[in-house]
Amino acid sequence: MTSQPPPRIIRGLDELRAITRAWKRAGETIGVVPTMGALHDGHLSLARAARQNCDRVIVTIFVNPKQFNNPEDLENYPRTEDDDARKLAPIGVDLIWVPDGEQMYPSDFATNVSVSGITDVMEGAHRPGHFDGVATVVAKLFLQTAADQAFFGEKDFQQLMIVTRMAKDLDIDIEVIGCPTVREDTGLAMSSRNLLLSDRAMMKAATLHEVMTDTVAALAEGAEFSTLQDAAKARLRAADFTEIEYFEIRARDDFAPLTTPTRPARLFAAAWMAGVRLIDNIDVPVKG
Repeated sequence: MTSQPPPRIIRGLDELRAITRAWKRAGETIGVVPTMGALHDGHLSLARAARQNCDRVIVTIFVNPKQFNNPEDLENYPRTEDDDARKLAPIGVDLIWVPDGEQMYPSDFATNVSVSGITDVMEGAHRPGHFDGVATVVAKLFLQTAADQAFFGEKDFQQLMIVTRMAKDLDIDIEVIGCPTVREDTGLAMSSRNLLLSDRAMMKAATLHEVMTDTVAALAEGAEFSTLQDAAKARLRAADFTEIEYFEIRARDDFAPLTTPTRPARLFAAAWMAGVRLIDNIDVPVKG
């Protein structure tokens, strides 16, 4: 059986728009999966969802400098374009949009997209300016690809809510679709950053999801969250997490802090393992 060739890689905006205009004229729908590359099964699940929902699929690969606070983090971010293209081949992705920095942010670039309120906590509090960078690049990707639907993973739940709000507020005619978090066999949420962990650190990192699921189970049985929060942080430190930035319950819609999940909520966490920052979130059942 002949293997399918990798998707076509497009690097120029004029060429991209010529292709998408032809698709639109033919009445075809376009799905986009924005990524920074270093694709794993989580990204591939988004591409498959786009393939199932849309006539055409574009995966974007752009390591966005505007969403990195630490230059070293930007420098160390994995870049695996050829491997990414091979992984996308069996899914039937139509093309990969790979703009360079000058294409996205020319020297006279002067616009910033900022979403207020829901960007102030959790990731926004620990990574100042991060979500401005996300909102700006995603707005550009939505407009560049002329997509009808965009697919994002729930692992970055705060990001998912922010890009949804951004598209709604700016009247960008696109439907943002959230897809379930894909996990390693150990429960660790798949992330491109996992490539930076040793095998031993990967095993230890799985403690994060284990602690989160135990916390939600105990909460459902009536335990107080403040007590559970302290115990969870102690378990994470014992598993060699060096810094726990947050471990908290917040409402799904506006990210208000909750001690009791009286409305739809999620448990969010961010912690460092072996010099790598890991995040995760899981659903918290509503009490009553």
